[in-house]
Amino acid sequence: MAEKNVFDTLMERGYIEQITHEELKEVLGKESVPFYIGFDPTADSLHIGHFISLMVASQMQKAGHKPIILIGGGTATIGDPSGKTDMRRMMTREEINHNVECFKKQMSKFLSFEGDNAAIIVNNGDWLLNLNFVEFMRDIGSLFSVNKMLSAECYKQRMERGLTFFELGYMLMQSYDFLHLYETYGCKLQLGGNDQWSNILGGVDLIRRVGHSDSFGLTFKLLTTKEGKKMGKTEKGALWLDPEKTSPYEFYQYWRNIDDADVKTVLSLITFLPMEQINELCAHQDERMNEAKKIAAFEITKLIHGEEEAKKAEEAASALFEGNGSLDNMPTSKIESLPISILDAMIQVGFAPSKGQARTLIEQGGISLNEEKITETTYQLSENDFKEGYAILKKGKKAFYKLEK
Repeated sequence: MAEKNVFDTLMERGYIEQITHEELKEVLGKESVPFYIGFDPTADSLHIGHFISLMVASQMQKAGHKPIILIGGGTATIGDPSGKTDMRRMMTREEINHNVECFKKQMSKFLSFEGDNAAIIVNNGDWLLNLNFVEFMRDIGSLFSVNKMLSAECYKQRMERGLTFFELGYMLMQSYDFLHLYETYGCKLQLGGNDQWSNILGGVDLIRRVGHSDSFGLTFKLLTTKEGKKMGKTEKGALWLDPEKTSPYEFYQYWRNIDDADVKTVLSLITFLPMEQINELCAHQDERMNEAKKIAAFEITKLIHGEEEAKKAEEAASALFEGNGSLDNMPTSKIESLPISILDAMIQVGFAPSKGQARTLIEQGGISLNEEKITETTYQLSENDFKEGYAILKKGKKAFYKLEK
């Protein structure tokens, strides 16, 4: 075990939101604790919302604890309640297995799947889909108080629109996951974002009700801006860890452009830089924060896409914003034929989803071509705009695309 208790590390870096029992710190300091974190397999890539989970799991594994990655294949096969008025699309086993393979590749940048405390991936479909309903309700359902469940925040919010029995039972299934992992792998700890607190409490309580006193829960903070909004939302949607969905340059630029007030949080939660260095980088709320942002963007991009891609993204940003470096690595889009309308070019690179919104951006003065403001919504790009074989299309101050003919 590491000399420093991982609990102290997680506290120092600002991860921990709530714990179910104070003695968890002592347990983490004296033994190797198998722990689990759940992931929804409904996409073929993880996104920035999963980043904190992976960082916490990595910190725990480095301190000698064993990660169990639980894939929610059972609930995804059934159709998971999303908190909206409809149910998520049911997924096939093949789709889930494909997504799990994609996850494992991305997770291997954070976790080791070899060695004494190697991470393992399990799928709750392997036990949930074969349950006998009557036995489950007798053995597990009888241990849950509906009154207590309805007082949980996650259910309070849904009561007004109508709460389905399946949604009510979702806590039972997630709690049973913890019990199954406890009995099968000796898993004593469930980790999750602070939005999972009610479900985590359910699992910890279930294990204790059946006669064990060593189950624990810990929630960590979600990655949010100083205004409390979730980080990782872009105009194109989620910030994905897959380079085919979000390019390394776009990924780098997202972190390069965060608010000054969020830099220390980001450096603490999603890099492995020592806290002494982070405190030093963020000690001055002036132009030196710009350097801290560059370091944050580079470190986070390196973690996900590797050092080479991080350097390329850094060079492209330097070329665009500071006049040095190479443009070769900035986002590029091929124009099939000229002339092309400015509206079509904007839609092609994702600056606007429709011609109507593209026109609005131009009318608001938000679009430039080769550093010249576009004022006409009928503008046509021609050979004259591609003097060196490319043109630079810009939206606002921070979104660029290199157009190549």
